[in-house]
Amino acid sequence: MADNSDNNTKISEYISAGGFYQTVVEDGADVIFIVNYQGLILYHNPSVQDTLGHKPNSLVGKNFFDFIHEDKKEELIKTFEEISAAHYTENVEFLFQEYSGQYKYLEFNAINLKQKSGLDGLILDCRDISQRKKAAEELIQAQKAKELFLANMSHEIRTPINGIAGMVNLLQEFGGSKEQEKYLNAIKNSADHLKVIINDILDFAAIESGKLKFEKIGFSPKEQITSVAEPLLLSAREKGLLINCVIDSEVDNIYLGDPVRLNQILVNLINNAIKFSNKGKIQVSAQLNKAIDQTHHIAFAVEDEGIGISEEGIKRIFDSFSQADESITRKYGGTGLGLAICQQLVELQGGKIWAESKVKKGSKFFFTIPYQLGTKDDFRKEFVKIEYTQRELINYNILLVEDNDINRMYATKLLQKWKCEVDIAENGKIATEQASKKVYDLILMDLQMPLMDGFEATKFIRNKLQKPNSDAPIIALTANAIKGDNDRCIEVGMNDYLSKPFTPEKLYGKIVEYYHEDRPAIPEDADVFSSEHLTNLDYLRGVCNGDVDFMQEMINTFITKTPEMLLGMRESVQSSDWSQVGSIAHKLKPSITFMGIDRVKQLVKDIEESGKERKNIEELPGMVESLVTVCEAAIDDLKNKLERGIS
Repeated sequence: MADNSDNNTKISEYISAGGFYQTVVEDGADVIFIVNYQGLILYHNPSVQDTLGHKPNSLVGKNFFDFIHEDKKEELIKTFEEISAAHYTENVEFLFQEYSGQYKYLEFNAINLKQKSGLDGLILDCRDISQRKKAAEELIQAQKAKELFLANMSHEIRTPINGIAGMVNLLQEFGGSKEQEKYLNAIKNSADHLKVIINDILDFAAIESGKLKFEKIGFSPKEQITSVAEPLLLSAREKGLLINCVIDSEVDNIYLGDPVRLNQILVNLINNAIKFSNKGKIQVSAQLNKAIDQTHHIAFAVEDEGIGISEEGIKRIFDSFSQADESITRKYGGTGLGLAICQQLVELQGGKIWAESKVKKGSKFFFTIPYQLGTKDDFRKEFVKIEYTQRELINYNILLVEDNDINRMYATKLLQKWKCEVDIAENGKIATEQASKKVYDLILMDLQMPLMDGFEATKFIRNKLQKPNSDAPIIALTANAIKGDNDRCIEVGMNDYLSKPFTPEKLYGKIVEYYHEDRPAIPEDADVFSSEHLTNLDYLRGVCNGDVDFMQEMINTFITKTPEMLLGMRESVQSSDWSQVGSIAHKLKPSITFMGIDRVKQLVKDIEESGKERKNIEELPGMVESLVTVCEAAIDDLKNKLERGIS
């Protein structure tokens, strides 16, 4: 090997002669700034031209912060104060103005000259990260597109599943031959299988996007295991299997955690045990693994005597879209996501999951989750299943808003069976019209509908209608089952939501939560536009100085001209001529004031403003329809007053 001493000497001479400075600083790809603590630029290297378009030395003497985007400037000034007290700072992002006037994303590492040289200044080594930011933004857009796709897919699949399952439920109530019952059960099982698949896909997507949230409420592990096992006993018995639950007395406490997610894990593991077993028993157990202060690590296990899993299969059993081998997928079906979801649910709660198995001997799945010890005050009883067939909701007025024919038929039959009074609306626009005319005890609101969706219809009911119409409880019927959509339901003013496909028990359970025996009776012909409240001629009487003939002339003019204006407004909505909508509303305002139709004074002002300024356009069609409804009722009221005579 050659002697390196001569080479090392030459490198040292290169550094001392300024070659290092020339190569790394002057000719380097990074942009180098030297600034004082106040941001004054004292030096920058020539790379500022290649990266930002500014000529060499053109920024010296200028302030660094003058080139920072306004949205980022205040934050960066605060960061500078922190940097000034530190030796070295890494990865500070900022937006710097290019020579063209555009802004580019950069990131710097800062060396504080105070520490070694005693100078109040910073060396900023800046890198162009615009491509990285663009890639991150594209990833966010792709994630949003994926979520939208999943929401639409969920809606499109869940809606027909709800119809299929609902029709089967109704047909089974009528009875039939054993062969017919066999076919109905086959349809029901197929629908249930589709529900499992779509739920797996949606849960996996929620976990992957980081949007899955966990509750922290009081629950009893003993009660959860029992409530999970009981509904599965029937399917186990059909295969000649027994389910045995063993809960150690040490875990018979109240804990703080997410019982729904615990149920989901247990259901998946027990269902797998049933699916892959043809004999013996399935044992579900829970015991205390360890306790550290108030944190109890509970160990759960689900053991079966089924087909078992090979050593190779165990290694990949928790992988996404994977099962022990392909033949299992072909024979038993499934998405291959169930165990992957279980693993994520356990680990996201700070636990771990693993499995032991022998082929043809059976499998045992273990998982531990740490829970905080709670008290009786933390305990929240789950909704107790109601024997819905034993109680009727006589004369309970419900508006069912649903655009799917099958789902509408299914829900209507259930509601009529419980003796509810049911009105139907095929979209949100019709729903707002009906809710304007009648006070409902409850509104069942689908979300995705033509003309006006459930979100916009709810906002209109809450914000544009008068009390008590605006106060009706609204339950969303959502086929999306995406967490964000459920949150949005509450944000726009809905009281609750029910995911499709729903069973009769679940629908009934939601309804009775808002059913009150002592609610005020609402006559069948109840109408918020009664003559007692709709028009008030006191103002007109004052303007006309009590001249009855003049008043009659004014009223007749309103009765004659208003329908033409309302028709024009509707036509303008159809052609999206929003300025014309606002113009017609402006012409209507005085007439509404003269006739004392106080109910829509603010509404007509809002329509005028929205039309002229082209804002809240998506709400305008519903606003116009509400105005038309009230004005038509006002015309009828005025005709009645003319017939009775104006004194």
